[in-house]
Amino acid sequence: MAVSKVFGNGDDAVKALDNVSVTIRENEFFTLLGPSGCGKTTLLRLIAGFDFPTEGEIRLYGEDIAPLPPFKRPVNTVFQNYALFPHMTVAQNIGFGLEMLGKPRPEIDARIAEMLKLVRMEELRNRRTSQISGGQQQRVALARALAPRPKVLLLDEPLSALDFKLRKDMQIELKRLQHETGITFIFVTHDQEEALTMSDRIAVMSNGRILQVGSPRDIYDRPAERFVANFIGDTNFLEGDVKSLSHGKARVALLAGAEVDAGISAGTKPEGRVTIVVRPEHAALQARPDANALKGTLENIVYFGTDTHFHVKLAAGPHFIIRQQNRHGVTEDFRTGMPVGVEIGENAAQVLKD
Repeated sequence: MAVSKVFGNGDDAVKALDNVSVTIRENEFFTLLGPSGCGKTTLLRLIAGFDFPTEGEIRLYGEDIAPLPPFKRPVNTVFQNYALFPHMTVAQNIGFGLEMLGKPRPEIDARIAEMLKLVRMEELRNRRTSQISGGQQQRVALARALAPRPKVLLLDEPLSALDFKLRKDMQIELKRLQHETGITFIFVTHDQEEALTMSDRIAVMSNGRILQVGSPRDIYDRPAERFVANFIGDTNFLEGDVKSLSHGKARVALLAGAEVDAGISAGTKPEGRVTIVVRPEHAALQARPDANALKGTLENIVYFGTDTHFHVKLAAGPHFIIRQQNRHGVTEDFRTGMPVGVEIGENAAQVLKD
């Protein structure tokens, strides 16, 4: 697309999107993930037609839709506040868009029945939307947006107003709806766990640019840049010097005192001083350090129920966090203040571009 969007003029100009290009596949659950102000909602609005790009094209099945107004695009949007009509029933809300499109009454009634079944709300069809819960309102908004059979459904942080448990339930529900309808979903969120849970692929954004696109596993296990690694999940950063390159990996001598093989992003050839990233669960704590372990002192032990976090001050480096799952009947005799080793697992380390 190579899309850019500038708001304002002259000294007051703000570049919200900076030459953004991304290809979203048909029937994909695609998530735009990033902090507030990164440009993700602006990109969604350009796809919807609520704003127009300063430069670039937005192509849908080969056709540039950037000049088209929203009502001429085969795209629907679910907003954060749902924008339902409180004086209408659930069924009336779902059928409203179809009525505006001039669809015949039998087709509208059949589609309403189909959507009610899809979102599992047949029993509430005659209830006003002001008389149902937030989660039920969310389902009505989804059904209304899906009723005209759009080619693309845009979702602008639609779960942010829900409580924790309901949000978890709706994550599963959204993925089910996308799978059953086969419609391309483009989802905007700043919630990393939400993105990892639902997405086929994720685009991580910062300062109006897309930094990395990949599957949830790629984004989490093989972050290409420091921002991506730091934004998604907990992580450890270690510095070292590249000793050799072989078969897509770099042999890195860590300043903290050990050597590891670290993955490298396609098309990059790291050299000299680099930073590697290691997720806390991809390392193990050793009471009796082996020869190639990082040496340090166990400073803190934090119990979280499902797992325990061990905070280690490395003898020749920064603090390092290890996360180990708590298994029933398995106990480890670790105490604060004791010398320990940190073992970095195979394929656990990744060299960052920056």
